[in-house]
Order: sequence, then structure tokens, then C-alpha cells
Amino acid sequence: MASNPASSNAPLLAATQQQAERHYLQAFGQPAQWCVAAPGRVNLIGEHTDYNDGFVLPMAIERYVVIAAGPGKVGHPPAATIRSVDLQESFTVPLNQPPQPGNVAWSSYLAGVIAGFLDRGEALPAFNAVVHSSVPLGGGLSSSAALEVATATLLESILATSLDPSAKALLCQQAEHRFANVPCGIMDQFSSVFGQADVLMLLDCRSRHLQPIPFTSPAVTVLIVNSNVRHELTGGEYAARRRQCEAAAQALGSASLRDTTATMLAASSRQMDEVAYRRARHVLTENERTLQAAEAIRMQDWPTAGKLMYASHASLRDDFEVSCDELDCLVAIAEQIGIAGGVFGARMTGGGFGGCVVSLVNTDAVAAITETIYTHYTAQTGIEPTTFATRPARGSHVLR
Repeated sequence: MASNPASSNAPLLAATQQQAERHYLQAFGQPAQWCVAAPGRVNLIGEHTDYNDGFVLPMAIERYVVIAAGPGKVGHPPAATIRSVDLQESFTVPLNQPPQPGNVAWSSYLAGVIAGFLDRGEALPAFNAVVHSSVPLGGGLSSSAALEVATATLLESILATSLDPSAKALLCQQAEHRFANVPCGIMDQFSSVFGQADVLMLLDCRSRHLQPIPFTSPAVTVLIVNSNVRHELTGGEYAARRRQCEAAAQALGSASLRDTTATMLAASSRQMDEVAYRRARHVLTENERTLQAAEAIRMQDWPTAGKLMYASHASLRDDFEVSCDELDCLVAIAEQIGIAGGVFGARMTGGGFGGCVVSLVNTDAVAAITETIYTHYTAQTGIEPTTFATRPARGSHVLR
């Protein structure tokens, strides 16, 4: 039996921290006083259900945004100077009053969180910071939420305070709404805040109740495959899907699709717009699949969990129309490998139109599966995929 790879990626976090702290020393001439980390996330099932008050089953991944920081120069007004190692860019934001939304850039996510703290009446002192990340950008793994939550965790450290974890996640969600113009649900930020090693999170997005689902079997691993494509549709298409869901709920006489049933949908099918009907059908069936998958994983019934993942992908492709040829190709390759080759199930994950596919796989077969996916996907698309295996990981925390 394979050894449990729960800490197989621990060296990656240590290396990310070392690089962030080294860049901080180079940039600001003194060692960092604070260092924090917040993970990205992958959603095993439950896509586009969070903003419909539904159910999701995410986990934090062993890829982190790390921020190293220290006190800045005392001045009036106090200001924060923040550098990105990965983008080789810097920005400075005054801290005497909340920053205002502007053109969306990587700095928007940090500025939004800073604004949230200042809106709470917190007095932030001047500080300098360096951001370094191992979370893939644009892959549907919530690099933005990881950046927001890492920023909030840093500000907690600077202020020597702790926000209520739910309030912290909601503050970060509002930062994304206001400063990045993305009307996201709560899943991404909650995953980054509440993540636990070897635990999935069954999250009721209405009540915000988190139910831990153990993921302790060393025989099964989560494999993430980045298609390395990003179709330039996501921002507008994401908002459009949310509007379509709201229209479907209204047509069904409900405030949210969470309050509707398959019976209600079937009874109203002839009166509803076809697109709204299909969007609603995805959300209703996806909620059921998510609850069923959580129970299957609890029972370590991997074939059943895998079938539900494939069904989720088909619904996202056909009813919600957020997949793309490259994601469909990756899922088809996974299906061809099948259980005999070590793949229990696969589906697109994230907002869609590119990004990543998530799979449940036999740990012993990870290397062979990765090679097969790489060979076939590259041959069919001309694009080289990026793959990594992960266990459910610890959420945001202080490194220094």
C-alpha cells in the first residue's frame, strides 16, 4: 500500500516561504517580521451552486500564497508598499482612509481587504510586504481568494488580533465583489480560511454550516490537471450565469434556487425560458450529486463518487455551458483510463471556460495516469498540461 502523501508537498510551502522572505530582505533591507500563508482550493463537486445557496464539497490544496512583511517607514499618512515576486510589480496604498475600487489588477484583491479592515475601524500602521505564490493563476484554483485570505491573515498578525473566521472569510468575499467585480459565492474564501489536512468540507452555502468529511485513505489521491487554457469569457460569463440563475428562481416563484425542487421545475418547464430551465436543472441536480458524493467519500465508495463527478461534468457542459473543448478532452481521457487504470472520476472545476480538471485517482497509479494524460492531451490539443497531486491541506495560518 502507498504511504500517505499528506505532507508530500510540505517542502513546497517551505520553499515558497524562503523565497518570499529572501525577496523581502532584498527589497527592504531587513528581515521580515511576519510571514503568513493561505491556500488555494479545489472543489471536488458542487459547481456554480454556492451563489445559489446550495452545497459544495471543496478542500484546501497544498499550494499557497505566502506574504512576508515588516514595519514600514513612519509617515503621514501611513502607507503599505507591496511587491509581487511572481509579477515583478509593486504598488503603494495609503492607510489613512479606505482605498476605493478602480481598474482591476492583482493589487485590487489586497486593496479590497485593506479597505475592509479600515472600514471596521482598525488603524493599520505602515508596513512593507512581498507576495509569492505557488497557486496557479487563472486555473480555477482560487488564487484570488488565497491572496485575499493571506492579506487578511497578515493584517491580523500586524494588529495582533484575530477576526472571527467566518467574518474574515466574508470580508475577503466582499473585497472580491467590490474591488474585482466578481460576484462570487462564499466557497473560495471559506475553503482558504477553514481548510484542514485530510478533511473535505461539505459547506451549506445558505447556513454557512461546515461539515467535515474525512479524506484519510492513503490509497486515493486528488489529481489536478491544468488545461493551461483560459478563454477570455469568464468574468462576464460568470456574472451572466448568476443572473440566469436568479431569473430561473424568479420564474419559479422563489428567492433562490435552493428553495425549488425538481417537481417544481418540471411543472414550470413549458413556461420557462429554455436557458433558465437548463441552468436551474444543473443547480438542482448538482446539489443532489454533492450530498451523495459527500456520503460516498465518507464511506470510501470511490467508484460511486467518481460516477457523480462525471455526471457533474456532463451537467456543467450541457446544462450550464461553462466547459470547453480542452476540459472535455481531459475528462474524456480520464474516462478512457477508467477504474482499471486507476481513475475513479473526473470533472472540470472552477468557474469554467478553461482552467483545471480534478480527479480522484489510485495513489499507486498517479505517475502512470499523469503520463497518459500528458501524452494524449498534448497530442489532441497541442497544449502541454500541468499536473499535481494533493491532499486536503491546512487553511490560512501564521508562519512567522
